[in-house]
Amino acid sequence: MLPISPTDIRVSDALQQGYVPLAVKEFRAVALGRAASVVAEVLESGTLHEWASLQPVREEMRGRGVIYAVDLPTIPVTPVVVRRNRHGGLLRVLTGEYFMAPTRAPLELETSLRLAAAGIPTPEVIAYAVYPVAGIFARSDVMTRRLPEGDDVPAVWKKADKADRDSVLVAVSRLLNSLARAGAWHADLNLKNIYIAGTGVDLTAYLLDVDRVTFPGGSCVAARNFTRLARSARKWRERWGLDFDEDSLARLAILAEVNR
Repeated sequence: MLPISPTDIRVSDALQQGYVPLAVKEFRAVALGRAASVVAEVLESGTLHEWASLQPVREEMRGRGVIYAVDLPTIPVTPVVVRRNRHGGLLRVLTGEYFMAPTRAPLELETSLRLAAAGIPTPEVIAYAVYPVAGIFARSDVMTRRLPEGDDVPAVWKKADKADRDSVLVAVSRLLNSLARAGAWHADLNLKNIYIAGTGVDLTAYLLDVDRVTFPGGSCVAARNFTRLARSARKWRERWGLDFDEDSLARLAILAEVNR
């Protein structure tokens, strides 16, 4: 394991916040300081995703491919989620898990740090690793701290009664308000990439898929985020019968202080 001199400004920014650059074999990685030695050891035997898939105690989830929830053997142990970055949409078929180097992983770390600094709940990036392929292309894995017990909005909404649904709307509105204050726009904001944790009225809405977040600022950000989320809610209602009705959207707009 040798330290590298990062040339990507995103990596440089992360180093100022406790992250460490790593070079293991042909792999390049960035890891949170307290996890760096363990991540480097993992990479000696293969990719982060391969390592997670081989853990005797693991939970498998489905997203874009298989996502693994495992324990990273730091001191103390860190519950983590490991996923392989993959394209969505048409590119999912054409290029799959192959990206132009250095992939979207450095951007995800940079964005998550900026969101966290703005007080926006999102999974903490523990590490990412980039695996070069054929010159200008690469694959990458991202390891994040596992969130508290919970589920995405559609799953929580289905099981919630009227009072609990209002608590969900309050939590989501807080997230939307925080995004607006930070000038952050999520280009793929939908019900599936908002994760709800907590019980009763004490709920927290976490933002997922943060590599789709940009920071254009401006007074229109709040409306753009709400419009994107409302479109997702209507899609869930029409295609999968989720009873997230127009009254619920109107309530969310009021809570989020959005002019529809």
